[in-house]
Amino acid sequence: MVEAEREALEIDLLLEGIHRLYGYDFRNYVRTSIRRRIQSRMRLEKLPTITALLERTLHDKLVAEQLIKDFSINVTEMFRDPSFFRAFRAKVVPYLRELPNIRIWHAGCSTGEEVLSIAILLEEEGLLNKTHIFATDMNAAVIDKARTRTYPLSRMQCYTKNYLQAGGSREFSTYYTTDDEHAYFAASLMRHVTFFQHNLVTDRSFNEFHVIFCRNVLIYFNLSLQNRAHELFRESLSPAGFLGLGSKESLSYVDSFQHFDVVDSVEKLYQKS
Repeated sequence: MVEAEREALEIDLLLEGIHRLYGYDFRNYVRTSIRRRIQSRMRLEKLPTITALLERTLHDKLVAEQLIKDFSINVTEMFRDPSFFRAFRAKVVPYLRELPNIRIWHAGCSTGEEVLSIAILLEEEGLLNKTHIFATDMNAAVIDKARTRTYPLSRMQCYTKNYLQAGGSREFSTYYTTDDEHAYFAASLMRHVTFFQHNLVTDRSFNEFHVIFCRNVLIYFNLSLQNRAHELFRESLSPAGFLGLGSKESLSYVDSFQHFDVVDSVEKLYQKS
């Protein structure tokens, strides 16, 4: 018990130090996930205690930057959970057709695979030309990766399968060129995408949107932080705007639930009421 309390205190001090010195606030992230990433960084840096990692983090900016990257979860793929995209086509796209222009925020965009997925879907639905997508992440490195539109060729078989299951209507390979190792997606798909850093924990709303995607990000937040993020989304959505969450996420247990109608309970699509 004493050892567990000591470790909890060390983690508190480490996260407080990162917040005060570098401005990143992980204090309300789910502790089991944070703890695993701290332990991994300790092994890589060959440090015996979390306190030793704290000291290194406070005095070595490179180590701090690496630890902050460790806390940024970047597991993604194109058309991940294909049924979500099928539901979006069927239940949200008809509303979007009626708008003169469309603003979409993809929060926690990671390396850009799902941003490209939405761009492809909108292109096939004839809506991309009137859409502006704002793609944000707290991690500058993954945003730089997303801007390249370049992914390992080995992933294309999986992505093609997802695309077809998501209701894709073309040959998926028409969207990219290849060499021996990589697939390069067409620049035209990103012509209406703006990438920039935004932190859901500390930053505020920056526009009004018709659609917000934040998929498989909030599972790493504790309940108070989820409430804050969902209030940010509510403030950022236009009247009758749509919110899309990840398969393991839900609005049903957060404070803002009363402000939304359920569009698809299985695929986690909601509409601001």
